[in-house]
Amino acid sequence: MISDDGLTEAGLAPEGRGRVLLIACGALAHEILALKTANAWDHLDLTCLPAKLHLWPEKITAAVIEAVEKHKPAYDGIYVVYADCGTGGQLAEACARLGVALVPGPHCYAFFEGNETFAAHAESEITAFYLTDFLVRQFDAFVWRPMGFDRHPSLIPMMFGNYEKLVYLAQTEDAALDAKAAESAAKLGLAYERRFTGYGDLAAELARV
Repeated sequence: MISDDGLTEAGLAPEGRGRVLLIACGALAHEILALKTANAWDHLDLTCLPAKLHLWPEKITAAVIEAVEKHKPAYDGIYVVYADCGTGGQLAEACARLGVALVPGPHCYAFFEGNETFAAHAESEITAFYLTDFLVRQFDAFVWRPMGFDRHPSLIPMMFGNYEKLVYLAQTEDAALDAKAAESAAKLGLAYERRFTGYGDLAAELARV
């Protein structure tokens, strides 16, 4: 079952013969499950860490290490479905030490759009604030309330005064999410842009697994 915080564990095999475990960020649960179903990747199992770890990126590496060490004996392979995600290279170093692969890229915004495409316009969009499908759904839980905007709206110009637009990198064609993303941009006082990315590099990386 998927909660507001992302998937915790789904369909873990009692035996790992010929199977690969994806240890993923809970913010990617919907997308990974959609790709598994669409491509009949039945050899892939999935366990997700709480998406709210992104509020404390310094905790991500330790949580991934714990999950890898817990599950590694039962699987032929493990693939960590995070990017760097604000760990300052620590997650990549830990994965290399543990002998497990990691999705390349700085964060999910980049690999959804495609790391090369994202990098090509990163400098020209330094004043852009990005949302994905998950972050649009969880805007209140991951942006609005944690930043205190529900209690102190005067903080908005202080914290978003240097941003110019909100860019919604859409994984799906969903009019309701589009409307909610536009509403989020308006609440932050930002211009709105929507780009359909689909699953980007995430699909290609999981296909390799």
